[in-house]
Amino acid sequence: MKPTILLFVLAFSVGVCQATAQTLTQTIRGTVIDQVTKSPMPGATVMILDTEPLMGAVSDQNGEFKIPHVPLGIHTLRVGFIGYRDAILPQILVNSGKETVLTVAIQEDFNQMEEVVVIASEKDRTVNDMIAVSGRTFTVEETRKFAAAVNDPGRMVTSFTGVVSTDDGNNNISIRGNSPNGLLWRMEGIDIANPNHFVNPGTSGGGISILSAQLLSNSDFITSAFPAEYGNALGGVFDLNLRKGNNEKWEFTFQAGFLGTDIAAEGPLSPNYKGSYLINYRYSTLSILSKMGVPLGDFVTNFQDLSFNFYLPTGKKSTISIFGFGGLSDQNSNADKDSLNWSTDADRYSSTFFSNTGAVGIKHTYMLNKSNFLQTTVLASGNGIGSTYDRLNESYQSEERYFENFGQSKITFSSVLNTKISPKYNLRSGVFLNQLYFNLREKSFDEQAGNMVANIDSKGSTQSVQAFSQLQVRASEKLNLNLGLHYMRFLLNGSNSLEPRISATYELDEKQRLSLGYGLHSQIQPLGTYFSEQQEEGQTIFPNKALDLSKSHHFVFGYDRSLNPYLRLKVETYYQHLFQIPIKPGEDQTYSILNQQWSFMTDPLVNRGFGKNYGAEFTLEQFTHRNLYFLLSASLYNSLYKTEENKWRNTRFNGRANLVFTAGKEYHWKKNRVFGVNIRSVYGGGLWDTPIDLEASIAAGETVKDESRAFEIQNPAYFRTDLRVSLKRNRPHSTQTLALDIQNVTNRENTFGSYFEPMEGVIKTAYQTPLIPILSYRIEF
Repeated sequence: MKPTILLFVLAFSVGVCQATAQTLTQTIRGTVIDQVTKSPMPGATVMILDTEPLMGAVSDQNGEFKIPHVPLGIHTLRVGFIGYRDAILPQILVNSGKETVLTVAIQEDFNQMEEVVVIASEKDRTVNDMIAVSGRTFTVEETRKFAAAVNDPGRMVTSFTGVVSTDDGNNNISIRGNSPNGLLWRMEGIDIANPNHFVNPGTSGGGISILSAQLLSNSDFITSAFPAEYGNALGGVFDLNLRKGNNEKWEFTFQAGFLGTDIAAEGPLSPNYKGSYLINYRYSTLSILSKMGVPLGDFVTNFQDLSFNFYLPTGKKSTISIFGFGGLSDQNSNADKDSLNWSTDADRYSSTFFSNTGAVGIKHTYMLNKSNFLQTTVLASGNGIGSTYDRLNESYQSEERYFENFGQSKITFSSVLNTKISPKYNLRSGVFLNQLYFNLREKSFDEQAGNMVANIDSKGSTQSVQAFSQLQVRASEKLNLNLGLHYMRFLLNGSNSLEPRISATYELDEKQRLSLGYGLHSQIQPLGTYFSEQQEEGQTIFPNKALDLSKSHHFVFGYDRSLNPYLRLKVETYYQHLFQIPIKPGEDQTYSILNQQWSFMTDPLVNRGFGKNYGAEFTLEQFTHRNLYFLLSASLYNSLYKTEENKWRNTRFNGRANLVFTAGKEYHWKKNRVFGVNIRSVYGGGLWDTPIDLEASIAAGETVKDESRAFEIQNPAYFRTDLRVSLKRNRPHSTQTLALDIQNVTNRENTFGSYFEPMEGVIKTAYQTPLIPILSYRIEF
């Protein structure tokens, strides 16, 4: 450990010791566009409000502006244009290592008069202007500075209300009591495969995010009542946007740390062309943590990933973007061949695991006229997940116990037309066509038969279709309405859903806002569930192939208040009614797919289950002011499900209460050096579990749950504190940052669950991850 840390400290110290007397500055530049049509806005004024004297610029005929020699630090910008509302952009970070490049969308004023929007509401405004409730924009800076977020959007959003981590070892999240598998990932306006490493089948999260923060721009996170353009999700939506590379100068980033080594490059494709590229590559260095004694298990763990975005203007009216990502990860372990070392049954097992994911998309944007633009995207994506488990018998012979290999790929075509009918009416309509391919195999050991038995063995293809249309109505200066319909059809079995969506916001005054939302939402089951197979009279049947879509009604009511330009209070209440949920049939059965954590249920299921989630959420947030920010999030909620036994039970994810405090402070130390301290503390109710039947487990030689008492045991309360300290040094043309993130800084043992240990014949407790230090060094130049 000591040589590794010394290497980072020495590398950073070289830059720190080279002091400079000059005042460092950087350039802020970008493009001003219409919020609806995305057309450039020539003649817009851009002012920096906190410099003395004031600094600013006017956008040219292409909507582009440039403000050179801006002092380093955090600034607030105002962008104005005649007949449009002023846009206030707080918390614009300026470092010496890279230019700050912005795309600013401004909204046409209802009465063609200028209006200044308060800072807090502007900071909270989502990138997608049709999100009226339960939406939140997050920035790249937040994914970097939030304690222990480690550049991972999935971990970062656990600071927001209604979001609970279900496992410290990965970034799976439960939103408002929903299963983590109800989450949708979208990038550049099109659905993508789960963008994580170490992914389990049927899940929406993983151990480490594939996506680099180097590529992300401001993006949206939605927790309920999504607009009509989002489908095939019950729990939440990550709507990710990629930034364009710098098209005027070459810039580079190098980052090394305990998780991996990153190299990023961006710049113009040619001197006289507005196109740009942005590429990031990362290779795993997780072995450093193992050498430090952090318990990662007896596994050899590797991963690497690549992500990119090429921006290619093809004329004044059209652009092409080529974007994508790819990740490879694997984890392997070997059985101990000396029985004297077998302290648990796990010592007798060898295992292999791999998880590979990728996506490549081409997006074409064409400005039809001043009021219409068409965005067409083609995306090819896929993932492969596999694992094996072999057990040594008493003769040290390896016996196969489990095998899975799930391959899925998809070609998606989408086309979305945006129309600005007038300042009062905006229309957005589109279609998504998906061609799905699958090769799914799963086998497990049957103790009675004494051999491996196929649970899933299917290869083929199918299709799904989604279409939507949504109208935004600015009924008055105070009232905004969003009306929409979403349609989805799954051609494997013809299941379909027509879903109305409606939301509204009403400005009580310039500081207060009410919001209301409703939506019917549906989701296709994990693909492997449809192809679970059974033998009946010598024939293979698929009892789940006709399963319908799971559905949910979402109701949301919210209140926002700006207490001052930097302090915001938000309260939301919600109710979700879930129906057509797959369950095991029978009055004595307690299984519901709402509690599924990973993999696929291979028993016969029927769409006769129900669920309900309801609660209240409280957020008090101070946006960065005088180098201090904080976010206090509190949730009170209940999450229940019901099968044919006609009894409401706790879902696995019904923690009932969750309190999160996230804060950070920067101290300017000497010249051009910034010391940062960030903290995040979480206190919440434990997840629920089903008690183990000890006698049945002893007889079977493995964990057997008492399903008649499903989810009647709650784990102890969850408490965890994360810490991040950083030292940033700005030098001419470069910015260096040395940071230490410590997950679970108090080393608290939070309960994950229980299991039966066959060698000892007892029930044991499994715990969440212990204290994990993550040191990193980054230089931008």
